Amino acid sequence: MRESPYEQLPRSVLFLGPFIVLGAAIALLAITSPLGDLEAIETATTGEVLGTMVLIGLIVGIIPVVIGMLWFPFMRTLDHSKLHIVLALSAGVLAFVGVEMTEEAIEYAAAAPSPSLAAGLAIVGFIGTLLLMVGVSRWSLARAQQSGNRGLGVAYLVALGLGLHSLGEGIAIGSSLLLGEAALATLLIVGFILDNVTEGPTVVAAVARDAEAPPLLHFAALGVIAGGPVVLGGWIAAVAFSPVMAAALLAVGIGAIAQVIWQVVDLIKFDTPQVLTRANMSGFVGGFVFMFLLDEVFIDMILL
Repeated sequence: MRESPYEQLPRSVLFLGPFIVLGAAIALLAITSPLGDLEAIETATTGEVLGTMVLIGLIVGIIPVVIGMLWFPFMRTLDHSKLHIVLALSAGVLAFVGVEMTEEAIEYAAAAPSPSLAAGLAIVGFIGTLLLMVGVSRWSLARAQQSGNRGLGVAYLVALGLGLHSLGEGIAIGSSLLLGEAALATLLIVGFILDNVTEGPTVVAAVARDAEAPPLLHFAALGVIAGGPVVLGGWIAAVAFSPVMAAALLAVGIGAIAQVIWQVVDLIKFDTPQVLTRANMSGFVGGFVFMFLLDEVFIDMILL
């Protein structure tokens, strides 16, 4: 691995730097209040709602993911065995996201006028996406292997899976605002910011093992794919939301995440046949438990 100028900095700086950036970003949001009065959204025009959701998507989706991706230089300093632990941790994060999306899809399907129709569309969406992602992953990984950057293809698949999760976040925020629950929407915004920061390292973990770091344009694209769909989710909530649509879209995301977890396992296998080591399993469980504590304990019990 060829070192970049950033990787020549002390590892403590590379590790702590994103925390400092996150703190500065939160302080800036608190001082400037760029979202203004969210309670006014209930009586705003459609154009104003769509514009607000663009700003929310930037603050909740793209910026936090990019901040989390700033741990990439630190991850580049790790050897393969430690990177495998990071990849396993990423798989644990993805597994929790998949479980969370499954719960949400079931809730939306149950609330639909025709639960059987919603469930059927969700199953078709899950299976169809899983099969589609298999084909896309084989094609993208084949191209990536030719350049020696196999991890970049996996990173795009991870970003796509998390992007579909971000779609659900946008639906939740947009629905809360349009129902007049501005306080709930504010808490969701705070919670999703923290959630998406933790997903940033998950996106770039696979790239950290590649011989060459990709151009910055790829990092920008990964951030938009993973966090940008918050905007689309908010638009859907504002214009054409239905429980059936929400259940189907979430099922699509579940299928994508299931395939991505498989690709992460394959990426570890590319370096070593021993995937289910104690260290890797600890990383997987650690990622799942961390997200559980963040989402179910800190966000749900403390913030909400």
